[in-house]
Amino acid sequence: MRFGLFGRNRGIGGQPRGRMSWKMRLIPLVLFAIYGLYFYVSNQETVPLTGRSQLVDMTHKQEIALGLQSYQEILSQSEVIPEGQTVDLVRTIGRRLAKAAADVDHGFEWEFNVIESQQANAFALPGGKTAVYTGLIPVAENQSGLAVVMGHEIAHAIARHGAERMAHQKLVQMGTIAATVAVGDMDYDTQRMVMGALGVGAQYGVLLPFSRDHESEADYMGLLFVARACFDPTEAPKLWERMGEMSKGKQPAEFMSTHPSHGTRIKQFQEWMPEALALRQQHCKTQSD
Repeated sequence: MRFGLFGRNRGIGGQPRGRMSWKMRLIPLVLFAIYGLYFYVSNQETVPLTGRSQLVDMTHKQEIALGLQSYQEILSQSEVIPEGQTVDLVRTIGRRLAKAAADVDHGFEWEFNVIESQQANAFALPGGKTAVYTGLIPVAENQSGLAVVMGHEIAHAIARHGAERMAHQKLVQMGTIAATVAVGDMDYDTQRMVMGALGVGAQYGVLLPFSRDHESEADYMGLLFVARACFDPTEAPKLWERMGEMSKGKQPAEFMSTHPSHGTRIKQFQEWMPEALALRQQHCKTQSD
């Protein structure tokens, strides 16, 4: 049997045939690093009110179109309440919050609807398309409590958190492709181990922390909208105390969650409260809840 100049299954330089050298493995990773840096630097925007730099590669027009499409789909599959006391309440609160956010809302055309559901939830999509689920009303307890949740959701839309999350996911996907190429000639078990570790790292080291940051940012911005709209911002920590009681024992560890813990949120609201109260006093000298 002939083994050749470099031995059996060996190629030039003594490397195993069909296996990349470590230098070759670096090529897709270096290319990703270069393009990833360009992608990140060239798609920076600034979040209103907080001044945080964010990664967004989608235009406002594209984002609003996606928001409208999603809104129409959700409403078509839901039981929308056309009129009544709850609808009037939600729309009154919504209009006040929209007015408070008018200087930073990208020209959104606001719309507020109520959906019959036991969910204690609400959402606001790019473009200002907002809905409140009836299950939220008893948890909110009062106008200011409901305004806290609606202000939070409105803040998500204004801060473009959805578009930012999509850009982060795109960056992670590009990194995953580069890593897949780099380990492409390794045995299956090694590939699975490496890609699994990268996936866990991306999830817990990048995506979840950013998601929690988005929630905290929306809490802060929403609290300022609540104060500007002349609702009572001190209802925010009270609301999350009630939410904490509702989900007692059900909330995962904070590092595994897309949201900060209820305790963290309450503490942050307390830290921001002096600013919110001062803002309310400035904007609402003659207006009461």
